Amino acid sequence: MELEKLINLTDAELKQQELTSAEQLFRLRFQKSLGNNEGLKKLKTLKLDIARIKTIARQRELGIVTTVRAVKTAKPAKVKAEAAAKPAAKAKVAKAEKAPAAAKKTTAKKAKKD
Repeated sequence: MELEKLINLTDAELKQQELTSAEQLFRLRFQKSLGNNEGLKKLKTLKLDIARIKTIARQRELGIVTTVRAVKTAKPAKVKAEAAAKPAAKAKVAKAEKAPAAAKKTTAKKAKKD
């Protein structure tokens, strides 16, 4: 369901929509377990719809006013490629440093046995 439509629903309608979506999700999961692979894409959309509904309901509980315009214009934070690569590089260095230490331990154990 579109975000605009969800935001414009009342609390009771939101609750009803959540129950309907949850029931559809249950039925699709049940069909999937029986081997029926039709509607697998629908699973993802139903999960997203339920999450959106719960988010809108929680925002209303907290008194956060959400408009469709604010949601559409919000831009995700950009992550630099360098910053994303640094933790991976650090992990490789850490693994490389641990490898010789592990080798030393095994040789020390062998020496103790002899």
